[in-house]
Amino acid sequence: MSSFSFDRDNSLYKNRDALLEEYTPNNLVGRDDELEEYHAALQPIINGEAPSNIFLYGKSGVGKTAATRFLLNQLQEDAARYDDISLSVIEINCDGLNSSYQVAVRLVNTLRDPADQISNTGYPQAQVYSFLWDELDKLGGTIIIVLDEVDHINDNSILYQIPRARSNGYLEHAKIGLIGISNDLSFRDSLSAKVRSSLCEKEVSFPPYNASELQKVLHQRDQVAFHENALADDVIPLCAAYGAQDAGDARQALDLLLEAGDLARKDAAEQVVDTHVQEARRKLERDRIMEGVADLTQHARLILYALTSIEAEGNTPARSRDIRPRYEQLCSHIGTEALTSRRMRDHLADLAMLGVISSTEKNEGMSGGKYREHALKQDLQLVVSALEETIELAGVHESIRPYYQSLLDDRET
Repeated sequence: MSSFSFDRDNSLYKNRDALLEEYTPNNLVGRDDELEEYHAALQPIINGEAPSNIFLYGKSGVGKTAATRFLLNQLQEDAARYDDISLSVIEINCDGLNSSYQVAVRLVNTLRDPADQISNTGYPQAQVYSFLWDELDKLGGTIIIVLDEVDHINDNSILYQIPRARSNGYLEHAKIGLIGISNDLSFRDSLSAKVRSSLCEKEVSFPPYNASELQKVLHQRDQVAFHENALADDVIPLCAAYGAQDAGDARQALDLLLEAGDLARKDAAEQVVDTHVQEARRKLERDRIMEGVADLTQHARLILYALTSIEAEGNTPARSRDIRPRYEQLCSHIGTEALTSRRMRDHLADLAMLGVISSTEKNEGMSGGKYREHALKQDLQLVVSALEETIELAGVHESIRPYYQSLLDDRET
């Protein structure tokens, strides 16, 4: 038999899928207050009344989507017991849909037969809305439309039109409730007053999980995902502590537990232990940085390259005025014009938010004023790896040559 044949290995995992994002547990833990508030906002539906419009907000990974799926699944089950309630749920993720027009087209095509789809272009917006009202009225009953990551929509039109469709006479048979879910805490404030009064009829805020709440989440998944005693006692507290550090993100804590489990299985270990968690954290952090840098604009990568080369010289933390000459030099090498100093500082702020660099404010009073100093927050070799394409384009700066050569050597071995 080949040494690379595949045999089932269930020594650690009982149901690995229970750690994945699409898994919806039978009960949601750690979000009692939020679930109670959300449940109250959905209650009119089961009473046969017009549904409320609900707006959920909070950072990524704090349970907004999970709570929505959990409660709507329960609502659909309970509504089936009543002959006078016909309930439908339509869920759209707005990532990649940046206009109301695109969202309306997606909704129409979700409601229509696959053989009767409409294209993303070529129709006046009013006609697309007319198609939407026709499809919703054909479906009839109570319809909940969930717009996840609603902050990706750049205009307010659909957020105004859907909640008011019935009162404006566009719908006769359907009662519509809109649920908007946003990771952007400031999105609500960007809405016009008329949209805010419609969409935000009921609001539920989801704060970040603390370590204790994350332990509850992880313990619940452990019961389903792993065999008994597959995890050492300190694994869940450690994953929860890291998750609390990472903005209280349950998804990151679950990803960490999953990666630790996979590493333990790869090692043929009898138990997942803290060293697997530590190694998993390093790997996930590395992957996150690689993906984050890959998504940056060319100028953001050049600014990061400039700071990286200064870090390699041992001259950080550095002010933006110290980074700028190196950045301008790199721009010159690839034949592009450098951004203004202000835009460069904006990119440095974005890099700090991404977690690639650290930016510390200094205040020297009347003599020196306020300014920021910047340094890499991640391992220098890791950042060089993430910047490989940019380095090849702009040329290898002498200060990072050893790190770049190490990257090439690792690839050859």
